[in-house]
Amino acid sequence: MKTPAPRALIVGMGIGGLATAMRLFEIGWEPVIVERAHERRAAGYFIGLFETGRATAKRMGILDAIGNRTDLTSITYDVERNGRRRPGMGYGDLPGGPRLILRGDIEAALYDAVALRTEIRYGTTPTVLDEHSDGVDVTLRTSTGEDTAETTERFDLVVGADGVRSTVRRLAFGPDSQFMRPLNHIVAATIMKEPLPGYRLQDGVVLAEPGRSVWTFPFTDHQPGLLFNYRTDNEDAQFRRPPIESLRAAFGPEPAGPVLEHMFQQFEQADDYLFDSAHQIEMDTWHTDRIVVLGDAAWCLTLYSGMGASIALAGADLLGTLLQRNPGNAPRALREWDQKLRPFMALQQKSARTEGLTTFVPQTHKDMVMRTAMQRVLTNRTGKKVMSALLAKAFKEMSIDIAAV
Repeated sequence: MKTPAPRALIVGMGIGGLATAMRLFEIGWEPVIVERAHERRAAGYFIGLFETGRATAKRMGILDAIGNRTDLTSITYDVERNGRRRPGMGYGDLPGGPRLILRGDIEAALYDAVALRTEIRYGTTPTVLDEHSDGVDVTLRTSTGEDTAETTERFDLVVGADGVRSTVRRLAFGPDSQFMRPLNHIVAATIMKEPLPGYRLQDGVVLAEPGRSVWTFPFTDHQPGLLFNYRTDNEDAQFRRPPIESLRAAFGPEPAGPVLEHMFQQFEQADDYLFDSAHQIEMDTWHTDRIVVLGDAAWCLTLYSGMGASIALAGADLLGTLLQRNPGNAPRALREWDQKLRPFMALQQKSARTEGLTTFVPQTHKDMVMRTAMQRVLTNRTGKKVMSALLAKAFKEMSIDIAAV
């Protein structure tokens, strides 16, 4: 009699969850995905895919499907409120040549590879995780319209890929407050319906001031992305009023000027947007014997790392590899997975809190002076070559294929 395939419950249908489902199916498991939302998410906002993620995506056979929206004709400008501008350094100019894409580009490529061979349940969340030596009994609540039903099922493994405020992490490890490290910054993102007046659609713009910044991210075949960032000592207060009011207050009291005012209007008129606080997740362990969290649920590098999507892919790929190498021994596979990833992840988190954060949001007047000096160097061909070499050294960890074992 054939031994039934081990079952895995994957909570969350983002990049980490879909990639895990794909890898587990490939190694002979039966993955089941549950997603809190009642339908697939929209394409989302700007992300960069560095070599760590590209190497993983290539090995998984989805790199071509992900595509690349980088516009090689794009110019990024540093701008001031009064409209003055000068050539600057955009996200695509960073060492490692990140692919500029939308989060949904990766999710769509994974979904196409997973949907026809994996059970997906929408409107479903776990409410109880009861772990035993031979499995996890999971109580699942499914909501359909006004109807709600609960079932309890046995799984050999539970994977929490359900974001920074993870239900799996809370049920298995403890409350959010135990693990969430605030970076004391707010991020607000959307897609612009209209480009900035006086700029080409394919050009990027950065308006940076101490403690606050706005970026636009151009694509080859899509409207530009828009990202606000600002420092705050009172996160809770930012959510007590409409997001646009918090944004205007954070960038005041100075007059907005034509560029920033247009950005405000684009955010206010957007059909959809993100407005949230930036947190990292810090855990001493990401697993029990049969429950594991990955991606934002486990470490949440934040957008300031540039590595969130890449590491979600790599973490899922490595998990599949180590489960395959340890058949019938999930606890050992999870220990090896944690040990392999932890030093790399600690380095990425530290980088996001320091260099990554100040790259997006200069924190002090000194940071602004350094930024201006760098822009002047980059306008010179020789200076740009030297600066690129220096930055390449600082960004070399973004090229490590951490999932290759």
